[in-house]
Amino acid sequence: MKTSGFTFIRNAIIYDYPIVEAIQSILPLCDEVVVAVGKSEDDTLGLIKGIASEKIRIVETVWDDSLREGGRVLAEETNKAYAAIAKDADWAIYIQGDEVLHEAYIENIRAAMLRFKDDEKVDGLLLNYLHFYGSYDYVGSSPNWYRKEIRVVRNRSSIYSYRDAQGFRKGEDEKLNVIPVDAWMYHYGWVKDPRAMQKKQEEFNKLWHDDAWVKQHVVKADAFDYGAHVRELRRFTGKHPVIMQQRIAAKNWTFDHDISMNKKTMKDRFKQFVLDQFGWDISYKNYREIRG
Repeated sequence: MKTSGFTFIRNAIIYDYPIVEAIQSILPLCDEVVVAVGKSEDDTLGLIKGIASEKIRIVETVWDDSLREGGRVLAEETNKAYAAIAKDADWAIYIQGDEVLHEAYIENIRAAMLRFKDDEKVDGLLLNYLHFYGSYDYVGSSPNWYRKEIRVVRNRSSIYSYRDAQGFRKGEDEKLNVIPVDAWMYHYGWVKDPRAMQKKQEEFNKLWHDDAWVKQHVVKADAFDYGAHVRELRRFTGKHPVIMQQRIAAKNWTFDHDISMNKKTMKDRFKQFVLDQFGWDISYKNYREIRG
């Protein structure tokens, strides 16, 4: 079995992305990792070149910043990396620049890839998600956070990154048939130095909206106010991936949240009621779960 990893990144230093940790977290599963490095305003290229692994192969790209609808450019960059993986790879593991695969689940993923390698009806594997918010001590717990997403796909020309690169589709806008795996991806996109987070908010909204929308909806500030955007959080009581320990120890900001002040919308309350009472997750799913 041959496995390729793939990801994309730009301005990782400016926006404080844990891209090095992200790549390192999937290396044990991969024979190679293709990194599409967009032309940056910082030394992102040097950062990636500095990762000590012969498995890494860099593809230099230029983002089309005119694609300002629905985060489409993110899918375009994902597809560039996916298209560059080894032609004889059986599986492709995708990871974004603010995600880290916990090492405790590497063997679960490997076992699933081996088990379903020759099962043609399986297009990919579905991983669980934890979304950290504000600091490394809190996890988003409202139903608006996606609970699962596809992060392992077959090496097929019919498969492509969908919309803003959160998931994948095949053929003519068809959902992938996926097998859920007991494995967790840790998403750190909402855990940054507040100054870096503010820069990201001001710039990344331009990938979804025009200048007028950004001017109206994104407040100019020196630092991001995490407290003003909280909905519902819970304390994280588990262990972060080992590869994240150094970054976590070096964090230099504080964020505290009174869990008793969590805000629940009526929509969130209904989704949670259905999940608790019947075990049904009625949130939108960008995939089709099947039995192996």
